Amino acid sequence: EPRSPCCCLAWALLLATINCLLFLLHLLLMIVIFTLVLLPTIVVVYFGFQCHSQVLHSSARYCKSILDDNSSSALIILGFVIMSPLLVVAMAIYCSLARRLQLLLCFQPCSLALYKGGHCCHPRAALCCARGQQLKAWV
Repeated sequence: EPRSPCCCLAWALLLATINCLLFLLHLLLMIVIFTLVLLPTIVVVYFGFQCHSQVLHSSARYCKSILDDNSSSALIILGFVIMSPLLVVAMAIYCSLARRLQLLLCFQPCSLALYKGGHCCHPRAALCCARGQQLKAWV
Protein backbone atom coordinates (compact mmCIF):
# COMPACT_ATOMS: atom_id res chain seq x y z
CA GLU A 1 0.00 0.00 0.00
CA PRO A 2 1.24 3.52 -0.70
CA ARG A 3 2.75 5.58 2.11
CA SER A 4 1.47 8.97 3.19
CA PRO A 5 3.28 11.99 1.68
CA CYS A 6 5.09 12.85 4.95
CA CYS A 7 6.13 9.25 5.52
CA CYS A 8 7.23 8.98 1.89
CA LEU A 9 9.39 12.07 2.27
CA ALA A 10 10.93 10.78 5.50
CA TRP A 11 11.72 7.40 3.93
CA ALA A 12 13.14 9.10 0.83
CA LEU A 13 15.45 11.21 3.01
CA LEU A 14 16.49 8.13 4.99
CA LEU A 15 17.23 6.15 1.84
CA ALA A 16 19.13 9.06 0.31
CA THR A 17 21.20 9.34 3.50
CA ILE A 18 21.95 5.61 3.49
CA ASN A 19 22.94 5.73 -0.18
CA CYS A 20 25.18 8.77 0.40
CA LEU A 21 26.90 7.03 3.32
CA LEU A 22 27.44 3.94 1.19
CA PHE A 23 28.86 6.11 -1.57
CA LEU A 24 31.27 7.69 0.91
CA LEU A 25 32.26 4.21 2.09
CA HIS A 26 33.01 3.20 -1.50
CA LEU A 27 34.97 6.39 -2.04
CA LEU A 28 37.00 5.90 1.15
CA LEU A 29 37.72 2.28 0.26
CA MET A 30 38.81 3.31 -3.23
CA ILE A 31 41.07 6.09 -1.91
CA VAL A 32 42.75 3.73 0.57
CA ILE A 33 43.33 1.00 -2.01
CA PHE A 34 44.60 3.35 -4.71
CA THR A 35 46.89 5.15 -2.25
CA LEU A 36 48.43 1.91 -1.02
CA VAL A 37 48.90 0.43 -4.47
CA LEU A 38 50.19 3.64 -6.06
CA LEU A 39 52.54 4.48 -3.17
CA PRO A 40 55.69 3.33 -5.04
CA THR A 41 54.80 5.57 -7.98
CA ILE A 42 54.07 8.51 -5.71
CA VAL A 43 57.39 8.14 -3.90
CA VAL A 44 59.46 7.73 -7.08
CA VAL A 45 57.87 10.72 -8.82
CA TYR A 46 58.13 12.84 -5.66
CA PHE A 47 61.87 12.21 -5.29
CA GLY A 48 62.37 12.78 -9.01
CA PHE A 49 60.67 16.16 -8.93
CA GLN A 50 62.23 17.13 -5.61
CA CYS A 51 65.81 16.60 -6.74
CA HIS A 52 65.58 17.95 -10.30
CA SER A 53 67.32 21.32 -10.60
CA GLN A 54 64.70 22.90 -12.86
CA VAL A 55 61.70 21.91 -10.72
CA LEU A 56 62.22 22.10 -6.95
CA HIS A 57 65.99 21.62 -6.53
CA SER A 58 66.04 20.52 -2.92
CA SER A 59 69.18 21.02 -0.88
CA ALA A 60 68.82 17.64 0.81
CA ARG A 61 71.96 15.53 1.14
CA TYR A 62 70.66 12.66 -1.01
CA CYS A 63 69.85 15.09 -3.82
CA LYS A 64 73.42 16.40 -3.87
CA SER A 65 75.23 13.10 -3.43
CA ILE A 66 73.05 10.51 -5.18
CA LEU A 67 70.61 12.14 -7.60
CA ASP A 68 71.61 14.51 -10.38
CA ASP A 69 69.33 15.88 -13.10
CA ASN A 70 69.62 12.81 -15.32
CA SER A 71 68.75 10.37 -12.53
CA SER A 72 65.92 12.64 -11.38
CA SER A 73 64.51 12.63 -14.90
CA ALA A 74 64.82 8.85 -14.99
CA LEU A 75 62.90 8.60 -11.70
CA ILE A 76 60.12 10.81 -13.05
CA ILE A 77 59.84 8.76 -16.24
CA LEU A 78 59.96 5.48 -14.31
CA GLY A 79 57.22 6.67 -11.97
CA PHE A 80 54.89 7.55 -14.80
CA VAL A 81 55.66 4.32 -16.66
CA ILE A 82 54.83 2.07 -13.69
CA MET A 83 51.68 4.04 -12.94
CA SER A 84 49.58 2.39 -15.67
CA PRO A 85 49.94 -1.23 -14.52
CA LEU A 86 49.52 -0.20 -10.90
CA LEU A 87 46.27 1.60 -11.75
CA VAL A 88 44.97 -1.63 -13.30
CA VAL A 89 46.03 -3.61 -10.22
CA ALA A 90 44.37 -1.10 -7.89
CA MET A 91 41.11 -1.18 -9.83
CA ALA A 92 41.13 -4.99 -9.91
CA ILE A 93 41.67 -5.11 -6.13
CA TYR A 94 38.87 -2.61 -5.52
CA CYS A 95 36.42 -4.41 -7.82
CA SER A 96 37.15 -7.83 -6.35
CA LEU A 97 36.83 -6.50 -2.80
CA ALA A 98 33.55 -4.72 -3.58
CA ARG A 99 32.20 -7.87 -5.21
CA ARG A 100 33.38 -10.15 -2.40
CA LEU A 101 31.83 -7.90 0.28
CA GLN A 102 28.74 -7.40 -1.92
CA LEU A 103 28.86 -3.65 -1.33
CA LEU A 104 26.95 -2.78 -4.48
CA LEU A 105 23.90 -4.72 -3.27
CA CYS A 106 23.56 -2.42 -0.26
CA PHE A 107 22.34 0.58 -2.27
CA GLN A 108 18.62 1.07 -1.72
CA PRO A 109 16.19 1.96 -4.53
CA CYS A 110 13.98 5.00 -4.01
CA SER A 111 10.89 2.88 -4.73
CA LEU A 112 11.10 1.62 -1.12
CA ALA A 113 10.01 5.08 0.00
CA LEU A 114 6.75 4.92 -1.96
CA TYR A 115 5.17 1.67 -0.75
CA LYS A 116 4.91 -0.07 2.60
CA GLY A 117 5.99 -3.65 2.99
CA GLY A 118 9.15 -3.38 0.94
CA HIS A 119 12.36 -4.94 2.15
CA CYS A 120 14.96 -2.67 3.69
CA CYS A 121 17.74 -4.40 1.88
CA HIS A 122 18.48 -6.65 -1.04
CA PRO A 123 17.76 -10.24 0.06
CA ARG A 124 21.13 -11.53 -1.17
CA ALA A 125 23.39 -8.89 0.38
CA ALA A 126 25.37 -10.38 3.27
CA LEU A 127 27.03 -7.25 4.63
CA CYS A 128 24.12 -4.83 4.86
CA CYS A 129 21.52 -7.40 5.94
CA ALA A 130 21.41 -9.75 8.88
CA ARG A 131 20.91 -12.64 6.50
CA GLY A 132 24.14 -14.13 5.24
CA GLN A 133 23.28 -16.20 2.18
CA GLN A 134 25.90 -17.41 -0.23
CA LEU A 135 25.80 -16.24 -3.82
CA LYS A 136 26.78 -18.41 -6.73
CA ALA A 137 29.31 -16.97 -9.13
CA TRP A 138 26.90 -16.93 -12.07
CA VAL A 139 24.04 -15.19 -10.24
